[in-house]
Amino acid sequence: MTIDLDIVVSRLKKEYKKYKQPIVSRVKEISKDPYRILVSTLISLRTKDAVTETASVALFKLASTPEKMIQLKPAQIEKAIYPAGFYRNKAKAIIDISKTLLEKHNGRVPDNIEDLLSLKGVGRKTANLVLSLGYNIPAICVDTHVHRISNRIGAVKTKNPEETEFALQKILKKKYWIVYNDILVTWGQNVCKPINPQCVNCVLNDICEYGKDKNNH
Repeated sequence: MTIDLDIVVSRLKKEYKKYKQPIVSRVKEISKDPYRILVSTLISLRTKDAVTETASVALFKLASTPEKMIQLKPAQIEKAIYPAGFYRNKAKAIIDISKTLLEKHNGRVPDNIEDLLSLKGVGRKTANLVLSLGYNIPAICVDTHVHRISNRIGAVKTKNPEETEFALQKILKKKYWIVYNDILVTWGQNVCKPINPQCVNCVLNDICEYGKDKNNH
């Protein structure tokens, strides 16, 4: 039996705000500027939220627009975002993307998936976050948490985040596309963890395939 995603979203929406929200969502609360959301998401890749938050704040004090960003030297960006993972590569990517935005998009972050994916270093996860958080355009952002939990609860049977995104587009109501990432990332960081998930404390354990299996042992 397929799990009812209406119930999943309804239950988690009531619970997830008890926990600290993902970093990119907190950036949105500070600024709905698509450029800041794009840059923060780039910094966040393979980096802990606390580091991403500190790095983003430090960088945006120096520059928060493509025009100002390209005036910085790579070493200045590296210093601001250190110790984010791959900080040298990220500094280069931030400069390259900023230049492309100015040269091809009049300094504006694109509001469609094709143009976002054409930016060097921007994958589907980053592009969908920019669309959903920056422009309030329905998009399902699938990271490791969303991929893991969607499979764990039995909503989808997929092998990677991209497959999960396309599978969810078919079964998840569009009104939930934006919030789905927020609630599942929060849940994945605090309850439905990769190792030793806290099934006993999970509000989905009676309808989740994994949770029901754990409760029967």
